[in-house]
Amino acid sequence: MTAPEASPTTDPVEATVVDVAIVGAGYVGVPLAQVFAEAGRSVVLLDVDDERVAQINRGESVIEDVPSEALAPLVAEGRLRATTDYDVLRGAGAILIALPTPLSSQREPDLSIVRAATREIATRLRPGHLVVLESTTYPGTTRDEVLPLLEQGSGLRAGADFHLAFSPERVDPGRTDWTTKNVPKVVGGIDEASTEAAARLYGSAIDEIHRVSSPEAAELTKLLENIFRTVNIALVNELARLCQRLDIDVWEVVEAAATKPFGFMSFKPGPGLGGHCIPIDPFYLTWKAREVDFQTEFIELAGRINRSMPYYCRSLISQALNHGAGKALSASRVLVLGVAYKPDIADVRESPALKILELLQGAGADVSFHDPHVAELPELGLRSVPIEPAAYDAVVVVTDHSGIDYAALVEEASLVVDFRNATGAAGSDNPKVWKL
Repeated sequence: MTAPEASPTTDPVEATVVDVAIVGAGYVGVPLAQVFAEAGRSVVLLDVDDERVAQINRGESVIEDVPSEALAPLVAEGRLRATTDYDVLRGAGAILIALPTPLSSQREPDLSIVRAATREIATRLRPGHLVVLESTTYPGTTRDEVLPLLEQGSGLRAGADFHLAFSPERVDPGRTDWTTKNVPKVVGGIDEASTEAAARLYGSAIDEIHRVSSPEAAELTKLLENIFRTVNIALVNELARLCQRLDIDVWEVVEAAATKPFGFMSFKPGPGLGGHCIPIDPFYLTWKAREVDFQTEFIELAGRINRSMPYYCRSLISQALNHGAGKALSASRVLVLGVAYKPDIADVRESPALKILELLQGAGADVSFHDPHVAELPELGLRSVPIEPAAYDAVVVVTDHSGIDYAALVEEASLVVDFRNATGAAGSDNPKVWKL
């Protein structure tokens, strides 16, 4: 399968035969583009957002994990470009799909974005192409959804005329120790040749490649990774609620258990799950399981526990105000500290802080938030305010950003409700600090 030259065109991006075209310039696509470009491959990012494309072509990053200082030289040297025109795919050696796969309001997989992009890809598909789906989804998506659309739209046959594989993204926003380059890449093709084609491509830029026997195995691998976290977080969240009734410090228990050098992995309780993967991905599998008359009871129970945590946290705030300050929640000023879904990033996708803020507003509290990474939450009508602990009846730590002096916070605040154990020793045995 030898890639032909691209046909002439007036668009300089389209006129260039590129090694890799990545459909989706977001949290997955941009780091992937950076890694390939830094390895010497020519890369085009394809996105429907005109402003995002223009920003990338100016050398300005659109995500935190890829600083503009790293992106700009790649753009300046012509190794990385962005476009909104699907015709650029005609001249690409490989096409990687890195698009959102959200859940519907009924918590069922919504593949509409991936399907629409796949139809566009199909009309530009040619013999020799490698297509890889990276979007997290349920087992069977690559073979049962992407493959037929590509074949129907192109008249080509998967395996015979083009390669097709699945390789799950493993992005953890904000991490610097494990990145797109050094996290092992799992690949599974519809046949051995597709697996090897994908492995060769990723192996040219990523340190370690792990082959599996099929796209289904690769799809389920990603779900298992996130389900493992979901179930264990739900376990410690349930334990935290029990510990409150037993008057035991759950943080002390988790810390003590973590000293065991085998057979235990430490997970910490919190106000709920956030991010683009963990709150959503497990439900792809529960939906698929129902198709084969199987109940994923652990996953569904974990989901119920984790989704209930913001409501439990709202109740704990109310209890702390009632008993610690003699005030009703509806008559209180509350400062929520941290609204991103994890520390030291600006990502608020699925953040439990959003639900907590909504619940506090619904209860009649006068609510504000402070987050050094998030300037505003337009959907809630809120902007980040300075930390002035003494001005509030309670300060609620939802996301434990670094750079905040939590000891000083405890000193200055009238009441602190700490869902992350951010106050540490300063909050231990302190009557004005309530912990999860």
